[in-house]
Amino acid sequence: MTDTLDAPNARADFGRRLRQLRQDRGWTLTDVSQRSGLAISTISKAERGVISLTYDRLSQLARGLDVDLAALFHAEGHSFEPGSFAVARKGEFKRQETPNYVYEMLFPDMWNKAMTPMMGSLKAREFVQFEDFVRHPGQEFLVVLDGSVTVFVEGREPVLLNAGDSIYFDSSVGHLYASDGDRDARILVVCVPSPGV
Repeated sequence: MTDTLDAPNARADFGRRLRQLRQDRGWTLTDVSQRSGLAISTISKAERGVISLTYDRLSQLARGLDVDLAALFHAEGHSFEPGSFAVARKGEFKRQETPNYVYEMLFPDMWNKAMTPMMGSLKAREFVQFEDFVRHPGQEFLVVLDGSVTVFVEGREPVLLNAGDSIYFDSSVGHLYASDGDRDARILVVCVPSPGV
């Protein structure tokens, strides 16, 4: 389960998994686009390993394909059941890298979790390099493990968080994280979807 692949290989693996999920359903790119609300070109680029998707787009895609988000990263999984117990050792994750974030999706073989835990790195960049705010149904928790992070939330003043600081918010409101320095920042993020999503 350890993902030590570089970004292009991780994107290619993700793309093959996505294409397989779509083809297993007998759906076209248009079908998935209509079900997920994502552009055909976005889905096509993700399938070809050209781009990686942010969490909000991954969530849309999972809903559109009617699969658990973790199923996008791991072909076989088991559902979380009462009494379940799982350990993720350092380095056991599935990598998803975007221009601004490196997501480490934890427990990719455990499906139907109530929450999506992710470790990650925020690349040392400027806010202007983001295309748009991220938004997805549910709630989100972030704690800064190392470095400093500025959290931008639509309609609010930016919040600076240092190592050990955390934030909890409605993730349907547009938001972005940016490393607030000249080095990458390490974070732990937990997303919880809205009931019925």
